[in-house]
Amino acid sequence: MEEISNEQLVDRARGGDAAAFSELARRHHAKIYGMIMGMIRNPQDAADLAQETFMRAYRALPRFRGGSSFSTWIYRIAMNLTLNALKKSKHEKPRVDIEPDRCSPSSGERKPLSPPEEETLRREFREKLKEAVNALPPAYRGAFALVEIQGMSHRRASRVLKCSENTVSWRMHKARRMLQSSLKPFWERGMP
Repeated sequence: MEEISNEQLVDRARGGDAAAFSELARRHHAKIYGMIMGMIRNPQDAADLAQETFMRAYRALPRFRGGSSFSTWIYRIAMNLTLNALKKSKHEKPRVDIEPDRCSPSSGERKPLSPPEEETLRREFREKLKEAVNALPPAYRGAFALVEIQGMSHRRASRVLKCSENTVSWRMHKARRMLQSSLKPFWERGMP
């Protein structure tokens, strides 16, 4: 059986087919939740924002013009809600979980460490990396989360963030520079 496209589901949902919108939500929930969780690192808040994203999308579906894909449109709603939540938050800065190898510069040869030393250094590096990403300003953290964590292209991230592709590239460049500066002591020690 041929799978129904997102566009067909959107058309059906616009016509009042609640099951069609449920299928759209099922298809996109994990990625939306993952993007939000990557920005705020609070499972309950991420679940609430994901739910709010889909409620807003459902209410706004009649106004969806199709100028972008449904997935880009729903990411944009989620990103806006998440950035607004971050602005309102007055307590702990949001945290982002990332894999250390995804943003580290390649280095030359490094001095071999014993397994326990290397594991301790890696654990310390992962914690500092999380702290450094969490310290990024929201606009840079948003671009970083979409590109590095969600694996989006700069073009797609620009649609989600409603900015130019050059702006996304600039934010990524600045985010990487800030991370490199924050993590310089580890790279001087041969990590990662």
